[in-house]
Amino acid sequence: MKIAVQEAPFDFGAEATAFAQGRHDMGAVVTFTGVVRDVDGGLDAMEIEHYPGMTQRALEQIATEAMQRWSLGDVLVIHRYGRLEKGEQIMMVATAAPHRKDAFEAAEFLMDYLKSRAPFWKKEHLRDGAGWVAAKDEDEAALDRW
Repeated sequence: MKIAVQEAPFDFGAEATAFAQGRHDMGAVVTFTGVVRDVDGGLDAMEIEHYPGMTQRALEQIATEAMQRWSLGDVLVIHRYGRLEKGEQIMMVATAAPHRKDAFEAAEFLMDYLKSRAPFWKKEHLRDGAGWVAAKDEDEAALDRW
């Protein structure tokens, strides 16, 4: 299991390749990458804040829970913080499992958690000002599946 909370960009291809390499006992590797998107053409950048020790522990706990709930061989979570420009990668989740159903479900579980419960605070810098991103009902509802 690898959990990284970092300011620096990551190389998705290199991370995915390293995660999947040598997995002869795993039949499925699922990867997902979240990217800063410009909604309505007004976003200049997104700023992500966190409390380092608390965030690391929270991500380790949820990854451990995913490993226990599904038949996983491994989990990778990378989440960035700091100022991110449009199109930059925010986060990456990868899961490896003997069967695809476990890999997909665990990846979705992790992504839903990261979107709504992980201890990150996001501020959108818009052309007409800046503001903190509020929790969305649909993100909270997604957790009800789990």
